[in-house]
Amino acid sequence: MQLTIIKTFVSRFLILILSFGLVIYSTNMWGSEGKGTISIVVANAAAVSFFSSIFSGSSASYFASRFKIEKVLLFAYLWSLLTGLLIPFLFSLASIQSEYLLYLIGISVFSSLLSTNISLFIGTQDIRKFNVYTVLQQLVHIIFIGILVYLFGKKDVSVYFLAQIGCLVVLFLTSFFQIIKKCNISEISFSKEVARNMFEYGWKTQLSAFVQFLNYRLSFYFLEYFEGIASVGIFSIGVTFSEAIWTITRSIAVVLYSDVVNSKSREESVEKTKDSLKLTFILMIGFVLGIIIIPSQVYEIIFGKEFTHTKEIMLLLSPGIFAIAVSDMVGHYFSGMRELKILNVKSIVGLAVTVIFSFIAIPRWGIWGACLATTSSYLVSAFLMFRKFYSSTTFSLKDYMVSKEEIQLLKEKFLKK
Repeated sequence: MQLTIIKTFVSRFLILILSFGLVIYSTNMWGSEGKGTISIVVANAAAVSFFSSIFSGSSASYFASRFKIEKVLLFAYLWSLLTGLLIPFLFSLASIQSEYLLYLIGISVFSSLLSTNISLFIGTQDIRKFNVYTVLQQLVHIIFIGILVYLFGKKDVSVYFLAQIGCLVVLFLTSFFQIIKKCNISEISFSKEVARNMFEYGWKTQLSAFVQFLNYRLSFYFLEYFEGIASVGIFSIGVTFSEAIWTITRSIAVVLYSDVVNSKSREESVEKTKDSLKLTFILMIGFVLGIIIIPSQVYEIIFGKEFTHTKEIMLLLSPGIFAIAVSDMVGHYFSGMRELKILNVKSIVGLAVTVIFSFIAIPRWGIWGACLATTSSYLVSAFLMFRKFYSSTTFSLKDYMVSKEEIQLLKEKFLKK
């Protein structure tokens, strides 16, 4: 497990660097208003993905080893097309950045199709391909932006979305041919059993994920309503930093989920979860120290004068970032064990905190109010996850302390690789 985590960690570190590069470029290219527009459209696409992921997300991963891939693939692809076309129209009716409807449809459809393929890689424990494609999503996106800006001379913010669609199309087609080679075309067929199981597992998992997404993104919509699109751009930098950090820690969670899904023993799953908690805790201490050490002027130099308060935003968000990163390990454990009720409970409670604090704090304090609402929601959600996990297993400080022997073992495996 440790070697797989190291490989996945390296891929996530590359994603972290590429994500920061993309954020820096977009803020300097399009300013706070452009970054705000990007943040809202990307948030809309993420919302669509939670509906499409009922069949194309963790459901595809979970049942890839339980049913024939051909049957799983059929339902996932059809559902991806249906939701990718339908849900964006609902956003346009609500007049949420409706001028970018066609871009939203393109991003939604191909993102969901690619997600299906990546989920199948996870479900079959082909973590190497999963790592490759997650890195390529950032890298190819950046390459397409460069082509559109510097070869075709396009400058407006739609470049970001066109490049993303191009990236998703290329990666979907590449991964599709890799998967279809392992499939028997004649066995592609509809199965009520597969549909029922995937839907039952998928909607329960995605209900929690969608509500949790609202915890992460609802403040964007409140900010746009009360403070304007530029404030969304400024606040989104802090959120982007947190999610870039989570790409590192969630690499551990993905490996954990794959192990738990394929594990034959509950005790073994608990021990692997505790190992993951330990590693994530140490990593997050390092990231938070990094936020504290970097002077606020550095953020202003990197992102521009409009982003002067980025460090303060990061500091206010950091307790919640820390809590969510560590509690995600427990969440993936419960998901792999099909104990989904707690995921829904913590997400719904967290959403209630987000809504209440957003109504109270954002009109009064603007961006600082959004930070307060977001951090409060994160902390409450994480508390509920840990409370449930440690009600069924023994709590120990050793769960969060890395021993010298473990450090030496990781060094040996890493150097050997």
